[in-house]
Amino acid sequence: MHLPLKKRERKEIQDILNDNGLLLIGQYWQSLETDFRTNKENFQRHLENLIEAEPVKLNSQTGKDYFSFEQNMQLVKLSSKLSKQSGLTICHETHRGKFLFSLAVMVQAIKADPEIRITLDASHWCTVHESLLEDQEPALKKAIKVTDHIHSRVGFQEGPQVNDPRAPEWSDTVARFFSWWDQIVALHQKNKTQLTVTAEFGPQPYMPLKPFSQLPLSKQWDVNVYMTNLFKQRYQHI
Repeated sequence: MHLPLKKRERKEIQDILNDNGLLLIGQYWQSLETDFRTNKENFQRHLENLIEAEPVKLNSQTGKDYFSFEQNMQLVKLSSKLSKQSGLTICHETHRGKFLFSLAVMVQAIKADPEIRITLDASHWCTVHESLLEDQEPALKKAIKVTDHIHSRVGFQEGPQVNDPRAPEWSDTVARFFSWWDQIVALHQKNKTQLTVTAEFGPQPYMPLKPFSQLPLSKQWDVNVYMTNLFKQRYQHI
């Protein structure tokens, strides 16, 4: 989650997390400014605010898909500087509308900065490329090698979130996503490095709704608990 910029409000949330034994993945999502200079200034402001809270790591929805590659890399460079100063890992999320909205851009970013670290939310790429990425295996393997955080939402060719991953009609799609996650887990196990996971099935508009009644097709909480348990069971030997 993100944290308020006011220190008093931020501390209130931190106290609740601490009282309940919850760990925080800091979240920057506020890349709303269309002017690059303003966007960059606020990007730094939000990252520094999150760093002060000392989360486990930080997830960043960096930049814009319509900023130039060079502009977006300025943001990556800035975040790398803050990461080195603080010792906190900053992961750039693979998210539609942001810098890493496509696998092609991801490959360019790795070439420009081999030390870049990402949050892999492959559901966005499936939607952008209208596929389960079968034709982009080499690029996907490069992305997997720089992944430090996973958003375990399952998407498909025409949307970033299936209506219910427990349904049998999605079993092959879920298996496809786990084939990627298995590789990431194995890599971190081999390197003895930290990998974190957030079950991230979202509410409306990610959650499909019934027409007219606007009721969700599945319960968001139940689905995220299901995904969490799937991960725990699959990787319990680690």
